[in-house]
Amino acid sequence: MGKTGSIEWVKIKGRKGQVRQVTKAEVTHKKPGPMQKYNAAGSRIKKIKRSVKATQIRT
Repeated sequence: MGKTGSIEWVKIKGRKGQVRQVTKAEVTHKKPGPMQKYNAAGSRIKKIKRSVKATQIRT
């Protein structure tokens, strides 16, 4: 572990609706922001794939 407050936590929702927090490095998808909420067809975007660089676990 690092210094106090150095770990960034992200809330994720499971299949059954439970919400839990994991470290940002372990998350593979992130929630879309307000400008990326809808696609060109007008349907909702549920998740955005994170880049490979963002998902690499740093040692």
